[in-house]
Amino acid sequence: MFADNGFEETTAEDIAEALGVSRRTLFRYYPSKNDIVWGDFDWVLDRLRRHLDATHAAEPLMQALARAVIASNHYEPNQLAELRIRMTLITNVPALQAHSMLRYAAWRTVVAEYAARRLGQRPEDLAPQTIAHAALGTSMAAFVRWVQRPQDDLEENLRRGYSLLGSGFQLADRPVADGRLEPTSS
Repeated sequence: MFADNGFEETTAEDIAEALGVSRRTLFRYYPSKNDIVWGDFDWVLDRLRRHLDATHAAEPLMQALARAVIASNHYEPNQLAELRIRMTLITNVPALQAHSMLRYAAWRTVVAEYAARRLGQRPEDLAPQTIAHAALGTSMAAFVRWVQRPQDDLEENLRRGYSLLGSGFQLADRPVADGRLEPTSS
């Protein structure tokens, strides 16, 4: 409904009616209309936490983080169309962009807690916060590009983005045959 009629034009009453429930029932499941687009974001955070927790302590932190983020963003082909609609709304509708700050803060907290454990620091320390913010920026760049370019593969965008981040941006922007990025020559 949001994609067809517009986010602002679609009311909670419209959604409740389409679902055959009352407005009150709808808001038992979703605290706000904005949250409907985000779906079960706690599940997304739990999935990321599980993948981070499954990493090996011997694996370099950035490699482990990248692998966990990519794995937690694996979607079955039949889920991608709905995800693209949701991400298009989230990245283009001003009310949802503002609301996303809450969701992104929660996502960054999961990453900062992980980084802090790995580094023996507190989540609010500079290094875990920097890692969390950089990871969110990298993930968002991959998602925005995927929304704008339907031919792109989301997981490949994430892989390439995290390769750039993990190399300190010392990689070329052209993929080689195996999909990895090759270092630039200086």
